[in-house]
Amino acid sequence: MNDKKYYVIDAKAKPLGRISTKVASLLMGKNDPNFAPNVVPNNIVVVINAKDVYLTGTKELSKRYFHHSGFHGGIKEKSFSELKKNNPTEIIIKAVRGMIPRNRLAKDTLKNLKIFVDGTHPFSKENIVEIKE
Repeated sequence: MNDKKYYVIDAKAKPLGRISTKVASLLMGKNDPNFAPNVVPNNIVVVINAKDVYLTGTKELSKRYFHHSGFHGGIKEKSFSELKKNNPTEIIIKAVRGMIPRNRLAKDTLKNLKIFVDGTHPFSKENIVEIKE
């Protein structure tokens, strides 16, 4: 269980929901026969081409992300297209964060998610498993 497994998922021309459900299940270790919900597995999930992810239908124009600062009138709002242009990795992080359980392991689980805007990543080719969908 000390071996790290690297899973590479190419997000080019794929819907956000399909990518994020696969990433969330790999991060939690649901693909492993020794799955335990109270253990963070050594699965490193690498998502490449994050800039090419999309939403179906009219959600590309209407989806909004909200954040509140805690002060009166402190609600902030960004559209999907604005976030995709400025920080496409944040879209995938927000989607995966919503799909993993909200417990003490969530922060450690999300540390094993590596997202890259283009198709290159710095990980070696030895222990990498490419996920085709």
